[in-house]
Amino acid sequence: MIPQTQQLDTKQTWQTALASCVKDPISLLKQLGLTDKLDAIDSETLKKFPLRVPQSYINKMRYGDANDPLLRQVFPLIDESLDVEHFVSDPVGDSLAVTAPGILQKYHGRALLVTTGACAIHCRYCFRRHFPYSDSNPLARQWLQTLATLRDDSTINEVILSGGDPLVLADSKLAAIVADLEKISHIKRLRIHTRLPIVLPERINHNLLQWIEKTRLQVIVVVHANHANEIDDEVAAALDRLRLAGCQLLNQAVLLKGVNDTEESLVDLSERLSDVDVMPYYLHLLDPVAGASHFDVPNQVGIELIANIRKKLPGYLVPRLVREQQGEASKTIIA
Repeated sequence: MIPQTQQLDTKQTWQTALASCVKDPISLLKQLGLTDKLDAIDSETLKKFPLRVPQSYINKMRYGDANDPLLRQVFPLIDESLDVEHFVSDPVGDSLAVTAPGILQKYHGRALLVTTGACAIHCRYCFRRHFPYSDSNPLARQWLQTLATLRDDSTINEVILSGGDPLVLADSKLAAIVADLEKISHIKRLRIHTRLPIVLPERINHNLLQWIEKTRLQVIVVVHANHANEIDDEVAAALDRLRLAGCQLLNQAVLLKGVNDTEESLVDLSERLSDVDVMPYYLHLLDPVAGASHFDVPNQVGIELIANIRKKLPGYLVPRLVREQQGEASKTIIA
């Protein structure tokens, strides 16, 4: 475990952890005592969407359990190679929402910046697993054009840093991005969509918190936890550091078959989020991305799950069940 001290919570620590992510599925299975499951690996899919998982996340998986909900999120099953109708490469119409280099604009008042294609973990249900990041990164080139687009649209009051995962970028680069955004007077809020506090809590270090504390923008951090087992003491400490730095913390999860598609798992997740002062925000129905059909949970099952957990939890701990639909003016609330 990495001590929760500012002295040891350094840039080198998180970068070393990121660089040492496990990328070999055989190595992963050996660690978990599951070498008899080697025939489940989809080697062809791995060439297009490699395995990537931090060691600290692996440490939270149950040894010898092929159905562990954390393992299921990252392991490349043969099912990914199935060609299933309506499961496509661009399930939410990202390609049609590009308004300038790196900017996706779907909803009034908000603009999303695709800052990087890199992540600390490769979730097998990722809706952007086929996204052409090399063509859409404004930081590599055309950043001035991107800024001009944001500056010229006075209706934009919130910028969302997304990816990939924006927190894989160096703090100096993130601070420079935010400094440029701060100069645009009509931008009030900065939203950061990130899985790193959950899968690589070392990332929430002093340098990151320093620029967050200094910005004039209201900072909302939307983390992504799908199961209570993802939130251990180290993650809780990282989330606490963000909260103390002034961030509003929300969680968005994805309803995934074999991961969290039971009343018990969803109640446990909301209770654990409450323990660490993170508000359950959205529970997304799966975006129908090619390669992820084996995670799909029918709408009606999701509706019944929300109805049942509403009987067990206070309303503020019940996430909204939503689906993103291409061309709609907002997320579609299902329940």
